Amino acid sequence: MSYKALTTSFFLTLSSATGITLAIPYSPEYLQENETDGEHIEYIKYGNFDKWLCRNIKESGIIGGNTKTLFEIAPNGTWNNNNPYHGLGGSPWATSNVLAKVSGITKTNTSVYREARAGHGYCAKLYTHLEECKVLGLINIKVLAAGSIYLGQTQEPITNTKNPMAKLDAGVKFTKRPKSICFDYKIQLAGKPDRIRQTGFSKVTTVKGMDMPDCILYLQKRWEDANGNIYAKRVGTMVQRFNKNTGWVNNARFPIHYGNITNKSFYKSYMGLTSGDITKYAKNSKGKMVPVKEVGWAENNETPTHIILQFDSSHGGAYVGSVGNTIWIDNVRLVY
Repeated sequence: MSYKALTTSFFLTLSSATGITLAIPYSPEYLQENETDGEHIEYIKYGNFDKWLCRNIKESGIIGGNTKTLFEIAPNGTWNNNNPYHGLGGSPWATSNVLAKVSGITKTNTSVYREARAGHGYCAKLYTHLEECKVLGLINIKVLAAGSIYLGQTQEPITNTKNPMAKLDAGVKFTKRPKSICFDYKIQLAGKPDRIRQTGFSKVTTVKGMDMPDCILYLQKRWEDANGNIYAKRVGTMVQRFNKNTGWVNNARFPIHYGNITNKSFYKSYMGLTSGDITKYAKNSKGKMVPVKEVGWAENNETPTHIILQFDSSHGGAYVGSVGNTIWIDNVRLVY
C-alpha cells in the first residue's frame, strides 16, 4: 500500500482563530492500515493529498463577481456551482477554504492549495495571506487569513458573523493511544521578526514574536451532562511549532505525550488546556453546538474518546500572522 500520509481562517469577521480544529464523526474507514518494521501504522484516509475536489464558485457582483476556486481534500472532481461542501466521499478532512453567504452576498476565502510534489503526486500547501473585499470600489477591506487543514467539517455556508468558533464542530471520536504522529513537511517562513493583527475593521497592529506554522494533536476524554454541556480531560498532547525554513522533511515523527505534562521539561504554555479564545466547540446529543470545556488532565493510562488534529500556516489566534508564511504537508499517519 502506498499512501502519502489542522485555526481556520475565514474572511473579514468570519475569520476563525488559527488553532481551531474541526471534526466529523469518526469511523474506521477514515483510516488505512499498514505494517512496517514491527510497527502498526494507520494512514488517515485521503491523507496522501493526491485527490482533490475543485469548487469553482462565483462571488457576488457587488464585490466583483469573480469566480474563485476552493480546493477540498476529497475524491477528484470539479463543481461549477455555489453549493456548500460537506465531507464528500467519506473524506474526514476540511480546510480553511470557505464559502460564505451573508446578507445575500456570496464571498470565499482560499488559503489551502493543491500543489504538485515531484515523485509524490500532490501535497497540501497552507498559505497565510491578506483576503481582500471591495464593494463597488468604495470599500477596500483586507484581513489576514491563515491556511489550515484539519479533520472535520465546516458548517457551510457561513451565514452570519456571530461567534465563528461555535460554527466549528471540533473533535473526532477516537479510542486508541498512538505513540506518535508521522508526516512529511516543508516550511517557508515569512522572515519577519514580528507578526501583525489585521482584522479589516481596526488599525493594523504588531504582535511580538516570529510567525510559525504548527501541528496540533489532542486526545480528549469527553462526557456530556444532563443539560447538554460537554466537558473533557486531556489524555494526550502533541504541539509542534516550526521555526526555521526547510526543504522536504520526510517521515518526521512527533511523540504524543500522555497525562499531565505541565511539569515536563519540554512543556510550553501553548500546550496547555484550551480555554478562552481557543475553546473548541462540538455538537452535543441534542444537536446544539456547545463549548468543550477542558477541565483537567487525565491519568496516564486513560483511554480517549476523541482526537483533534490540525495543521496551520500561522499560530497566534484570529487575524494574526505574517503574510507569506507557508507549510506544505503530506503523508499524515498515526504510529503505534
